[in-house]
Amino acid sequence: MQNPVPAASAPGKAVMAAPKRKLVAEETNRRADILRAAGRLFAEKGYAATTIRDIAGAVDMQSGSPFYHFRTKHDMLRAVVLEGIGAINAAVAQAAASGKSPRATFEAMLRAHLDQLLGAEGRDFAATLLHESRHLDAEAQAEVVMLKDRYEAMWQKTLKDLKRAGLIAVDSPLASLFLLGALNWTVQWYRPDGGKSVAQIARQLSSLLLKPAG
Repeated sequence: MQNPVPAASAPGKAVMAAPKRKLVAEETNRRADILRAAGRLFAEKGYAATTIRDIAGAVDMQSGSPFYHFRTKHDMLRAVVLEGIGAINAAVAQAAASGKSPRATFEAMLRAHLDQLLGAEGRDFAATLLHESRHLDAEAQAEVVMLKDRYEAMWQKTLKDLKRAGLIAVDSPLASLFLLGALNWTVQWYRPDGGKSVAQIARQLSSLLLKPAG
């Protein structure tokens, strides 16, 4: 029996798959564009004052087009908030796993947190997380609280490492809350043209909180 002839349509399917992949990539990019625009507008105007029309206009879409990617404005807020907390968690976790000394690890974590909070790429997401997440429904709030608890636990471990190294006197949960409160408050006063870089701020905060090197 002769071998079956390959189906003639197979090359055609491969050709058709490329446009489909391109379309998926374009839709993913559009979703990201909408998220960035929503994050910027939520940070600048507040969630309540931002309309779907505002967001659509910021990405040159018709007013109903964002609903192709998100069911409601609340879903956009949830996505922006989760993007913000996810980016901060990932950056600080990478710094925490650097294997450096407790002092160097702490400073790297400070810088990672501040980079996400104050840097051009993440500051709108972070600002929305800090100031607009109160508009989330109970289910989304619970999701955010769970992620925040994990994040605070990472800092709590670092404070315990610092205390064992003799660099701080107190490693209580209250201490970690004070620390995170101080870090998050920087969004209120930091200016990119203010004369201090994020790295300099992280180093000065580390010097303020830790005992001098022996």
